[in-house]
Amino acid sequence: MSASQSPSCTSPRELFAVLAAGATLLLVVHALGRFIYTPLLPYLISDGQIDPQQGASIATWNYLGYLVGAMLAIRWHRIDHIRWLLPLSLTVHVLTTLLQTQLDQASAIATSRWVNGVANGVVFVQAPALILEWLVRRNRASLSGLVYLGVGLGLLVSSVLVTFSADWLTGADRWWPAALVSIPLAWWGTARLLQLDVPVRSGDDQDAHPRPTALLDRASVPLFLSYAGAGLGYILPMTFLPLVATIQLPAGHWLVDGAWLLVALATLPAAFIWNHFGAKFGDLPAIRANFGIQLLGVLAAVIWPGPVGIVLCALLVGGTFLGTVLLTQRIGRALHPHQGPRLSAALVALYGFTQMVGPWLTKQWLDFGGTLDSAFWIGVVALLWGLVFTVLVPRPEDWHSRPAS
Repeated sequence: MSASQSPSCTSPRELFAVLAAGATLLLVVHALGRFIYTPLLPYLISDGQIDPQQGASIATWNYLGYLVGAMLAIRWHRIDHIRWLLPLSLTVHVLTTLLQTQLDQASAIATSRWVNGVANGVVFVQAPALILEWLVRRNRASLSGLVYLGVGLGLLVSSVLVTFSADWLTGADRWWPAALVSIPLAWWGTARLLQLDVPVRSGDDQDAHPRPTALLDRASVPLFLSYAGAGLGYILPMTFLPLVATIQLPAGHWLVDGAWLLVALATLPAAFIWNHFGAKFGDLPAIRANFGIQLLGVLAAVIWPGPVGIVLCALLVGGTFLGTVLLTQRIGRALHPHQGPRLSAALVALYGFTQMVGPWLTKQWLDFGGTLDSAFWIGVVALLWGLVFTVLVPRPEDWHSRPAS
């Protein structure tokens, strides 16, 4: 019997290697491909390569690409699809990141960032999906969330790369550290995951027990609406916080670079903390606390401009946004256990769409004469919206025990 057929044959070392490979790929595409733009943005603006409006527009194009990539991953979701689309997407990520080192025109940068976003969306859906299939066959599905630790570690890596190279690189050259680090990590992570023994028809068992329930109902609609608020609310500080620091603080202040470092440090333990909180007190109480803390973080940046607000925003948002993803996905599956993959895909697409809307709304606000600081009120309202709708989500046990209509 092969290791894929016998869970007991899977060693802790092999489990660690697979989870590390998945975390590495998320680090590459989501941190070095996507979120490294956040600490780079103030430098790209000060270098004169782009202005704040162009910066917001470029971020919007990248998030639109992420949405398209997530939709592609939903369309080509089978294991045989993943085996060719995953390495293709990692190759596209590496090539577009290398291309960033040669581009100076805002329109060309936006196009490259859109393509990079497509690759990010595909990998962010497909790498965890492939690992989950592999873990399920070993009765280790509960470990799948550890893959997202790569995002937290990646934020720390991106902060170090930008800060380390800040004084000796300028303009498009600032992308070189991310490009060079991505190449070996993408190669190793992809090669390791393509070795996984996962049958091509591993998802067929799900089709043997169809459940014709609606994806949207009185239980899931409030959850979708709350998740929309989460995506719009968190993406503003995760895109513009270092730039806000350059606006609110004197030149050379440690928080110009340090704000993103604080976000990264707060993100590192987030998956463990919110997983434990949800397991101990329930996912619904946990998600409501999560929204409340995240709301306070974004609010702090606008009512306490300066070091206090920036530090609080970095710590509170950095320490919660991964928990929002983890808890929402679990609550969704608990409400509709037979809609797992479909529900998860729909939530990913919705999250991607609202993240795209955030920078677009910010650009509109700036074009109308608003300030970047005040644009954070959009995030405050969005998270308040999300918090209200979490209160309307029923407990899964109550939902399943309701009288049949």
